[in-house]
Amino acid sequence: MVLVAAVGIGVSLPNEMRPVSLGVAALLVIIAVLFSSLTVEVGDGKLGFHFGPGFWRKRIALSDVAAATPTQSSWWEGWGIRFTLRGMLYNVSGTDAVEIELRSGRRFRIDTDEPEALVQAIQTAMSALRRT
Repeated sequence: MVLVAAVGIGVSLPNEMRPVSLGVAALLVIIAVLFSSLTVEVGDGKLGFHFGPGFWRKRIALSDVAAATPTQSSWWEGWGIRFTLRGMLYNVSGTDAVEIELRSGRRFRIDTDEPEALVQAIQTAMSALRRT
Protein backbone atom coordinates (compact mmCIF):
# COMPACT_ATOMS: atom_id res chain seq x y z
CA MET A 1 0.00 0.00 0.00
CA VAL A 2 2.83 2.39 0.89
CA LEU A 3 4.59 1.49 -2.35
CA VAL A 4 1.42 2.08 -4.38
CA ALA A 5 0.93 5.50 -2.76
CA ALA A 6 4.56 6.50 -3.28
CA VAL A 7 4.56 5.34 -6.91
CA GLY A 8 1.22 7.09 -7.50
CA ILE A 9 2.66 10.32 -6.18
CA GLY A 10 5.76 9.77 -8.34
CA VAL A 11 3.68 9.38 -11.52
CA SER A 12 2.07 12.78 -10.95
CA LEU A 13 5.42 14.50 -10.33
CA PRO A 14 7.56 16.17 -13.01
CA ASN A 15 10.08 13.86 -14.70
CA GLU A 16 13.05 15.17 -12.70
CA MET A 17 11.31 14.27 -9.41
CA ARG A 18 10.33 10.69 -10.32
CA PRO A 19 13.68 9.07 -9.36
CA VAL A 20 13.38 10.69 -5.91
CA SER A 21 9.86 9.34 -5.53
CA LEU A 22 10.92 5.83 -6.53
CA GLY A 23 13.87 6.04 -4.13
CA VAL A 24 11.53 7.03 -1.30
CA ALA A 25 9.18 4.19 -2.24
CA ALA A 26 12.04 1.68 -2.19
CA LEU A 27 13.20 2.96 1.20
CA LEU A 28 9.69 2.63 2.62
CA VAL A 29 9.41 -0.95 1.35
CA ILE A 30 12.77 -1.87 2.93
CA ILE A 31 11.75 -0.33 6.27
CA ALA A 32 8.38 -2.12 6.14
CA VAL A 33 10.08 -5.49 5.57
CA LEU A 34 12.71 -4.95 8.27
CA PHE A 35 10.16 -3.93 10.89
CA SER A 36 7.23 -6.12 9.78
CA SER A 37 7.46 -8.48 12.73
CA LEU A 38 9.24 -9.01 16.03
CA THR A 39 10.24 -12.58 16.87
CA VAL A 40 10.99 -13.42 20.51
CA GLU A 41 12.64 -16.70 21.51
CA VAL A 42 13.36 -18.14 24.96
CA GLY A 43 15.69 -21.13 25.11
CA ASP A 44 19.23 -22.40 25.54
CA GLY A 45 19.64 -20.11 28.55
CA LYS A 46 18.95 -17.00 26.48
CA LEU A 47 16.25 -14.50 25.67
CA GLY A 48 16.54 -13.48 22.03
CA PHE A 49 14.58 -11.27 19.70
CA HIS A 50 14.85 -9.79 16.23
CA PHE A 51 12.87 -7.71 13.76
CA GLY A 52 11.65 -9.03 10.40
CA PRO A 53 14.06 -11.42 8.67
CA GLY A 54 16.71 -11.16 11.40
CA PHE A 55 17.36 -7.43 11.54
CA TRP A 56 18.59 -5.95 14.84
CA ARG A 57 19.15 -9.26 16.60
CA LYS A 58 19.60 -9.16 20.39
CA ARG A 59 20.40 -11.98 22.81
CA ILE A 60 20.53 -11.72 26.58
CA ALA A 61 21.62 -14.49 28.96
CA LEU A 62 18.70 -15.45 31.20
CA SER A 63 21.15 -15.47 34.11
CA ASP A 64 21.40 -11.68 33.61
CA VAL A 65 17.61 -11.20 33.90
CA ALA A 66 16.36 -10.09 37.34
CA ALA A 67 12.66 -9.76 36.45
CA ALA A 68 10.15 -9.94 33.62
CA THR A 69 6.85 -8.11 34.04
CA PRO A 70 3.85 -7.57 31.76
CA THR A 71 3.36 -3.88 31.03
CA GLN A 72 1.83 -1.41 28.59
CA SER A 73 3.59 1.04 26.32
CA SER A 74 2.03 4.38 25.54
CA TRP A 75 0.87 5.05 21.98
CA TRP A 76 3.10 8.15 21.88
CA GLU A 77 6.23 6.02 22.45
CA GLY A 78 5.80 4.81 18.87
CA TRP A 79 6.91 1.74 16.96
CA GLY A 80 10.33 0.44 16.07
CA ILE A 81 13.41 0.80 18.25
CA ARG A 82 12.90 3.67 20.66
CA PHE A 83 14.70 5.34 23.54
CA THR A 84 12.07 6.03 26.22
CA LEU A 85 12.02 7.22 29.81
CA ARG A 86 11.57 3.57 30.85
CA GLY A 87 14.51 2.28 28.78
CA MET A 88 14.69 0.91 25.26
CA LEU A 89 11.47 -0.17 23.57
CA TYR A 90 11.41 -2.75 20.77
CA ASN A 91 7.93 -2.53 19.26
CA VAL A 92 6.15 -3.37 16.00
CA SER A 93 2.51 -2.78 16.95
CA GLY A 94 0.17 -2.32 19.86
CA THR A 95 0.89 -1.40 23.43
CA ASP A 96 1.28 -4.79 25.15
CA ALA A 97 4.86 -5.50 26.19
CA VAL A 98 7.10 -7.22 28.70
CA GLU A 99 9.53 -5.15 30.71
CA ILE A 100 12.83 -6.91 31.30
CA GLU A 101 14.95 -5.76 34.22
CA LEU A 102 18.54 -6.92 34.15
CA ARG A 103 20.65 -7.55 37.24
CA SER A 104 22.67 -4.47 36.26
CA GLY A 105 19.52 -2.36 36.73
CA ARG A 106 19.08 -1.68 33.02
CA ARG A 107 15.52 -2.04 31.74
CA PHE A 108 13.99 -2.50 28.31
CA ARG A 109 10.63 -3.53 26.88
CA ILE A 110 9.76 -6.05 24.19
CA ASP A 111 6.48 -5.79 22.28
CA THR A 112 4.31 -8.91 22.34
CA ASP A 113 0.70 -9.91 21.69
CA GLU A 114 0.90 -12.30 24.64
CA PRO A 115 2.74 -10.64 27.55
CA GLU A 116 1.64 -13.15 30.19
CA ALA A 117 2.77 -16.11 28.06
CA LEU A 118 6.17 -14.51 27.42
CA VAL A 119 6.67 -13.75 31.13
CA GLN A 120 5.74 -17.35 31.95
CA ALA A 121 8.21 -18.71 29.36
CA ILE A 122 11.00 -16.49 30.74
CA GLN A 123 10.26 -17.45 34.36
CA THR A 124 10.09 -21.16 33.50
CA ALA A 125 13.42 -21.00 31.66
CA MET A 126 15.01 -19.05 34.52
CA SER A 127 13.78 -21.64 37.05
CA ALA A 128 15.22 -24.45 34.92
CA LEU A 129 18.59 -22.66 34.86
CA ARG A 130 18.63 -22.33 38.67
CA ARG A 131 18.00 -26.07 39.06
CA THR A 132 21.03 -27.02 36.99
